[in-house]
Amino acid sequence: MWYLKEHKQFVYLNLLTSGRLNEYLASVDEQAEDMFFRLVKEYAGKHGVTEQLKAENQLLWVQKMNNIRACAREIVENEVIYL
Repeated sequence: MWYLKEHKQFVYLNLLTSGRLNEYLASVDEQAEDMFFRLVKEYAGKHGVTEQLKAENQLLWVQKMNNIRACAREIVENEVIYL
């Protein structure tokens, strides 16, 4: 909501006055969450981050998953949230 208020005031006011702000925010949240989990799963598969790796080398698994999550979060922010 902060981003809309600060950077897209017209859209924010339009949604607020029409009573659709919460619906819009819930939709964006759902899209962002779906995309995030899909990207994490896809990238983990591509980079060999498996349960087997987790069992064999937990530190490496955590490092790779943190990197994957950071990449996915950045993509979601740029493509869904900060449009």
